[in-house]
Amino acid sequence: LIFFVENGINVVSSGPVVLQFPQGILPDSLLERIAAAGRTGGASLHVNGIDPGFANDVLPLSMTSLSQRIDEVRCQEIADYSTYYQPVVMRDLFGFGQPMDTTPLLLSPGILSMGWGSVVRQIATGLGLSLDEPLVERVQRVEADRDYSTVSVEIPKGTMAALRFEVAGQVDGVDRVVLEHYTRTHADQCPDWPTPHEGDGCYRIAISGEPEMTVEFGHHGENGDHNVSGMIVTAMRLVNSVAAVVDAEPGLVTALDLPLITGRGLVTRG
Repeated sequence: LIFFVENGINVVSSGPVVLQFPQGILPDSLLERIAAAGRTGGASLHVNGIDPGFANDVLPLSMTSLSQRIDEVRCQEIADYSTYYQPVVMRDLFGFGQPMDTTPLLLSPGILSMGWGSVVRQIATGLGLSLDEPLVERVQRVEADRDYSTVSVEIPKGTMAALRFEVAGQVDGVDRVVLEHYTRTHADQCPDWPTPHEGDGCYRIAISGEPEMTVEFGHHGENGDHNVSGMIVTAMRLVNSVAAVVDAEPGLVTALDLPLITGRGLVTRG
């Protein structure tokens, strides 16, 4: 990506996700390298999508404009991954179908903060907060009570079947910005966990304070599958931002730097 920017090519990308908002995660030397590439090539780099991305940067920050007082901003993904076809991600990264005493890559110390800490830090920056260090990671793993089958991996009884995690940004030891995921591999699992009001998955933003506010953002493709539409919304958030990224100042551009992005020109005609 740095090579492209250095050679004058504007870039929008869904990864690496840490570049969604890398301040406080990547070393200053690497951030300066990206900035220098922008100055040299006169081009910009924007990494975004839906999560990390719109569902936990633009959407929650837009909601906070309605607040009189904010006690906590919580961004949740609540989803059934049984139709999510990514075998390596499901088995090796998340650890679904693996023995409960196995530590998958995602749950190695610091990985959650690297993958999703960017959105916590970006919301905090948008709200003018200085967070305690380090971010707090919380994990709940759920054992399969029977055999489950998904499109990506078989999940035998006794192996990991569901996962809940949080990455929390605290101020003086109190949670203020929280990224939370509830990931099931079958709709019947973990009935005590939150569920979407409709469909198989959603993003939910809950802002505690005055007033109390909740917004649920769901999506599904024309065939009804939310995993298909998840790929579409990830890509289109980037595609529709191209003009704004080209017009932006050279270097790394985050959602805090861009104007309102719309679906201009996409309304069906005829």
